[in-house]
Amino acid sequence: MIMGTSKALGFQEQENFTQYKGEVTDASSNKPLVFATLSVEGTNISTITNTEGGFLLKIPNSMTDGTLLVSFLGYKSKNIPIAQLKPNRNKISLVVSVTELTEVNINAPKDAAALVKETLARKGDNYFDDPTLMTAFYRETIKKRKRNVSLSEAVVNIYKSPYSSLRRDAVELYKARKSTDYSKLDTVALKLQGGPFNTLYVDIMKYPEYIFSDGLIEDYRFTFSRSTRINDKLIYVIKFNQLETISEPLYQGELFIDVDQKTLTSAIYTLNITDKVKAAKLFVRRKPAKVDVWPTEVAYRVDYREKGGKWYYGYSNVLLEFKVDWDDKLFNSVYSMTAEMAVTDWEKNLTGQLPKSRDRIKKSIILSDEAIGFSDPDFWGEYNIIEPEKSIESAIRKIQRQLRRARSKEGNSAP
Repeated sequence: MIMGTSKALGFQEQENFTQYKGEVTDASSNKPLVFATLSVEGTNISTITNTEGGFLLKIPNSMTDGTLLVSFLGYKSKNIPIAQLKPNRNKISLVVSVTELTEVNINAPKDAAALVKETLARKGDNYFDDPTLMTAFYRETIKKRKRNVSLSEAVVNIYKSPYSSLRRDAVELYKARKSTDYSKLDTVALKLQGGPFNTLYVDIMKYPEYIFSDGLIEDYRFTFSRSTRINDKLIYVIKFNQLETISEPLYQGELFIDVDQKTLTSAIYTLNITDKVKAAKLFVRRKPAKVDVWPTEVAYRVDYREKGGKWYYGYSNVLLEFKVDWDDKLFNSVYSMTAEMAVTDWEKNLTGQLPKSRDRIKKSIILSDEAIGFSDPDFWGEYNIIEPEKSIESAIRKIQRQLRRARSKEGNSAP
């Protein structure tokens, strides 16, 4: 169990729960909705759909008379009685929410940059103002071209400080596992340094200095784009791009801001990698002398959730794609590294207690070096996680088979 106020958040250890599986799709096209949010109303229990629209949600049996809220940006939310859910087959379809232009024009602000600055300034009013202890599921994947070669997953505790505080969040590793096929990594073993911090720092409202620090915000142009709805709330979509006069690699993307509360609900953005040398210096810490490593895509996403009139960090992901050029090889290699983290439960940390220094994850952590392997079939127990994609599940099985064969050969050849 976790020390202090952490009680393996989510559910009491002895409480029975039911596991529900399914998918969330667009009602018209039947296409999967990626990163849709599913939460049990009146509780802190939630999860996110994966890149195939699939979900897995574990709910205590004491809450079966409750309601499941399913929401997705730009769609009408749906409330479903938990009693109507089936354990293994739940297809949930959402309908696009149409926004009337007249509704958008009423009291619409004229200055997009001013709205962004006001939103950032009001984080102390609109976001969690108490220390909070969160349970989150974290996953990082490495692919060589389109083939999965490494997967690491963890359940972590996030000791979140108030959004109005300058204190940084602390992270504690609770459970972790990994599977890696090193034979597909050439002689370069790509590793993602920072682990969960890569996703935690995408929380723009808590860490604006990584994208919109006081000085840098003047280096962007902000403009109003379309408007939409999320959870029946009217949302402004604001586009931002770095000014043409700025040479340093900054960001471009979209901010989704609640009209009434002036609250950031989501952000989707990418890094300008036009100058690949400068961009590479931001990410490549160490490499062989005869190898050049260039980023070809760097993308981010963060989503916030609301409870009791206050918003909090709910989900984020980071995509890093690199091209690896060898001096003595005809063909290059293309790798992509994906990290994502979803908060699946939380409670107020009224004592403000933090994990002991020895239990904290360091910002230099390489999770794939810390994880213990896929040996325990009941590893995750009652914890809510992001449902694995079929491709990842397949990759795990293949990687495990290859590792078993390799170990078998090593054992047979031993003297």
